[in-house]
Amino acid sequence: MNIWKISQQNMKAKPLYTFLSVFILALSIALLFGIQQLETSLKYQMENNLGAIDLVIGAKGSPLQLVLSSVLHIDNPTGNILYEDAKKISKNPLIKTAVPIAYGDNYKGYRIVGTTDEFAALYHGKLKKGREPKKAMEVILGHTVAEQENLKIGDTLLSSHGLVENDIDLHSEHLTVVGIYQPTKKVIDRLIVTNLKSVWEVHHHHNNNEEDKKEEDHLQHHENLDEGEEISSLLVSFRSPLALLTLPKRINEHTNMQAALPKYELEKLYQYTGIGFKTISWIAYMILVISCLSIFISLYKMVKERAFDLALLRTYGASNFQLIRMVAYEGLTIGFLAFMLGLLLSKAGLYFLFKMVETQYKQNMLQELPYQQFLQTGALVSIMILISISLAIYPIIKMNISTILSHEK
Repeated sequence: MNIWKISQQNMKAKPLYTFLSVFILALSIALLFGIQQLETSLKYQMENNLGAIDLVIGAKGSPLQLVLSSVLHIDNPTGNILYEDAKKISKNPLIKTAVPIAYGDNYKGYRIVGTTDEFAALYHGKLKKGREPKKAMEVILGHTVAEQENLKIGDTLLSSHGLVENDIDLHSEHLTVVGIYQPTKKVIDRLIVTNLKSVWEVHHHHNNNEEDKKEEDHLQHHENLDEGEEISSLLVSFRSPLALLTLPKRINEHTNMQAALPKYELEKLYQYTGIGFKTISWIAYMILVISCLSIFISLYKMVKERAFDLALLRTYGASNFQLIRMVAYEGLTIGFLAFMLGLLLSKAGLYFLFKMVETQYKQNMLQELPYQQFLQTGALVSIMILISISLAIYPIIKMNISTILSHEK
């Protein structure tokens, strides 16, 4: 007696019910995997891209915006600050390193960051090919930029004004690729790094072209203004924990700049998003319970409706254990199909979601779930299905063969 084939025939006899059981369970599994992977990816990006940055100093405004724009490079800057003012702060004995960054241009959506040689060290970035920029208009490409745009050392490119890709407001100065970074899986992979002089010269030339279009009296007034060189922000690493207690407050209260703590701001952001993650997770767990309840009802209904057939099988030599196996095979098959479909749905959904993020922010945020997470979710689903099967086989255990056969209609 082939118990496996009998179980499969039972499933084929009620295709709609089987499909609904598989689909509902797969939906809950897809939601669980999806939310777990989103949470893991977001947390990884926040922690991994902080590097050695303890403090971000920039123009007054939203501290979270300052951190997102200067650390994760996924927002607009709050404004510019004078480089001279930033250098004065960097001389504080409590500061270990202070790395200035200036940006405002992009190449095909990838941000061009003017900075110093210490910037790459914040992300443990090392050169894979080439050298550091020695003069203006020389750039180093992040690994993702070089790979996606198929660029190599010696190539030239034209940057466009602003942080959004456009073919209208192009600069006339050509940037020359002199180096390519090794992959780091950090934000530097999707940046184009140059020196501060490159950014200043490009924007000075851009501003001069804009001013040429204005009236002569306004131009004369502008030329009389003595503005210093500006940067977008200053990325600070502390020499001592004491700096955390004194420096941010002093900057915020006694200067026209603001100091933001990236760990604190990103932790707040993670807590806000965590509420959404927990809500969706609870919804997924509720659907999981409902789907397992649906499987139990399906199996229990099959056992009750086919009580005569099951009793007849017993008279032909089938044991209770074989009948239990038949029900278990059906439940486990539904669980296996649902698990595979749920995994496929979560992978497909996350692929399109992160593809959209990558297109908009030029950032691959996808972080694979730890192997243990798959095992935990798989174990949870298996336990729920086994409970459903255990409850559904109760009529088989209590089956009275003579009574069932005597009531044949």
